[in-house]
Amino acid sequence: MAEAIIRPFEDADLPDAAAALVEIHRSDGYPVEGVDQPERWLRSESVLAAWVAEEDGRIVGHVALMRPHGEDAVALWVQQSGDDNVAVLARLFVLKESRRRAVGEDLMKAAMHYARTRGLRLVLDVMTKDVAAIRLYERLGWLKIGEAAHHYGDGQQINALCFASPA
Repeated sequence: MAEAIIRPFEDADLPDAAAALVEIHRSDGYPVEGVDQPERWLRSESVLAAWVAEEDGRIVGHVALMRPHGEDAVALWVQQSGDDNVAVLARLFVLKESRRRAVGEDLMKAAMHYARTRGLRLVLDVMTKDVAAIRLYERLGWLKIGEAAHHYGDGQQINALCFASPA
């Protein structure tokens, strides 16, 4: 298998990225929302920028930076730092067969570089059940800034940790 190419998301990527998202939801239960309309969820008006990972012409991963919309991680970061120049890292996923080859890390690094060059601090929340994602964020130097409940669906929630990107 060829090494993954990380590149900006293009409109033509939408069907394959949506199919990958649905596949990951079936295998991992992630995400807990958006799977009923994956194309709409991936191309939300809140997306500032997004990247895909491509291997052998197939979309195997995705990450996006989102405009803040009242997320607990944003509120925690602003309260702790006074810095409200933030974006939310979200919609990170990698197909199972492409994991353990640093694809998720490479997607994260692309998003972090974009944010850094624009003076943005990134924040995120991650469900406590997603242990591999938590390890990735910690390995990349992200700072745990608190805990919250990730709300989704019709009043459902799940425990989450909130992180901020390294300075």
